[in-house]
Amino acid sequence: VQLVESGGGVVQAGDSLRLSCTIAGRTSPRWPLGWFRQAPGKGREFVAAIGPNGDITIYSESVKGRFTMSRDLAKNTAYMQMDNLNPDDTGVYYCASNSDSNINTFRLQMIESWGQGTQVTVSP
Repeated sequence: VQLVESGGGVVQAGDSLRLSCTIAGRTSPRWPLGWFRQAPGKGREFVAAIGPNGDITIYSESVKGRFTMSRDLAKNTAYMQMDNLNPDDTGVYYCASNSDSNINTFRLQMIESWGQGTQVTVSP
């Protein structure tokens, strides 16, 4: 599975960004999609995930209430709207997928496919 990300950038604290992740080449079956991030000098951490049909979402405690995942089934694309960004949100954001319909596996980093990553930088 090839995952194509877009939407990163440089913003100031309090600003918003929207990341996109498109599954290239395959439309069926639909798999859950999620996001991880890696800050400089730190390990990769789970951020959010959305179920195959877009009806279930989960978030890490650090982004709950600020980030929102959604999914356009026709475009085979998932989005993550990031609001009220702060410098701790800085890092490379990776789209991820696996074939297990239980999206809680993302919390365990049980991932089969990764995107190339997109940089998000939030200045104070």
